[in-house]
Amino acid sequence: MNLDPKTTLGLVRNHLQQFATVSDKDWDFFSSKLIKHDIPKKTAFLKLGKVENYISFIISGLVRFYIPNADPAKEITFGFSFKEQFISAYDSFLSRRPSLYELETLTHTTILSITYEDLQEVYQTTQIGNLIGRLTAERLFLIKSKREQTLLQFTAKERYLNLFKDHPEVIKEIPLKYISSYIGVTPQGLSRIRKEIS
Repeated sequence: MNLDPKTTLGLVRNHLQQFATVSDKDWDFFSSKLIKHDIPKKTAFLKLGKVENYISFIISGLVRFYIPNADPAKEITFGFSFKEQFISAYDSFLSRRPSLYELETLTHTTILSITYEDLQEVYQTTQIGNLIGRLTAERLFLIKSKREQTLLQFTAKERYLNLFKDHPEVIKEIPLKYISSYIGVTPQGLSRIRKEIS
């Protein structure tokens, strides 16, 4: 995905305008603080134990939220974020404490980010800052609560089907070991589910 800067920024503004009117003055100030990052596939861009210093918007790509383990088979994947969504280890971002999980790209990913310090300035100067914070907080809450609820309410097969209901195009982009971790089954159990529905 090779977008010019104006189009890239337009994606962020269009997303925000779904929730509130953003004045030109506020937008100009906020957008001047955004930093573009192109991150290679399979890159952990927030490490366990590091303080999250950014709120980011995914222009293109796919990111997973996970708790690492010395044994990769025991890593816990608890969420995914897709294009045109805000992402952050927002609990670490707010508290300024080390993150208890990592963020990793599963594909080449382009994001636009704002630093903690710049967002504080946006809060003080514009109405848009509160909206950014609210949308990011809601996103992280939904990632965590959705996984918890689906583990309690649905069968493994239903969890698998629900995962890709909204994003069928990414089914080939997420390694099966991450999917099995996310839905709470072994890789062998996932293989059986895939055979059942194929």
